[in-house]
Amino acid sequence: MNAESDERIEAAEKASPESAPGGTTKAEKVERELGSRAPGFIKASKPLHLSWQVGVFVVGLGVVVAGVLMLVLPGPGWLVIFGGMAIWATEFVWAQLVLRWTKRKVTEAAQRALDPKVRRRNIILTTVGLVIMAVLVGIYVWKFGLALPWTVGE
Repeated sequence: MNAESDERIEAAEKASPESAPGGTTKAEKVERELGSRAPGFIKASKPLHLSWQVGVFVVGLGVVVAGVLMLVLPGPGWLVIFGGMAIWATEFVWAQLVLRWTKRKVTEAAQRALDPKVRRRNIILTTVGLVIMAVLVGIYVWKFGLALPWTVGE
């Protein structure tokens, strides 16, 4: 991992183990430990745990494939893909790390978007784009009237 996440882990370890609402400690709220979240009786049996992992993988794969299909078909594709990743993250460390990285990047992007300079720039660019579109529509209406584009030649 990187230095930023190491700092958060150290900060979580230094935090007092007072119980937060819901029975989790402050350290667990910062970052949950990596690994399987299968029930104990499933983890106790190697064949049962392996079949549990296969089941979680197959269900997660189905959700991710549905999300990929929704990228080209109607539906919330990215949301479903991240849902499939969340299913995988209940069992696989690699998926937990991918979700942590994604969450960190989304949070950073949201913070950057809330920066007043960036917001001002985005508002200015949007306004300029809308003005250009209005001018183009005005030119079209002036030249052709309120005719639909596919009937202009008639």
